[in-house]
Amino acid sequence: MMAVFLSFVVNPNPFVKMIGLGLAVAIALDATVVRMILVPATMALLGRANWWLPGWLDR
Repeated sequence: MMAVFLSFVVNPNPFVKMIGLGLAVAIALDATVVRMILVPATMALLGRANWWLPGWLDR
């Protein structure tokens, strides 16, 4: 996805360049910060409570 969004940067339209660069940066931050750091850290901190399921949903 980053390659596709970064390919928009070569477009001569400045608006398309900004959107492409912004989406590529957002994908990079999501993949590194959120999915590689925050999710495993919160799963380790929450422990067993991480897998809690409400009774009404457990049917």
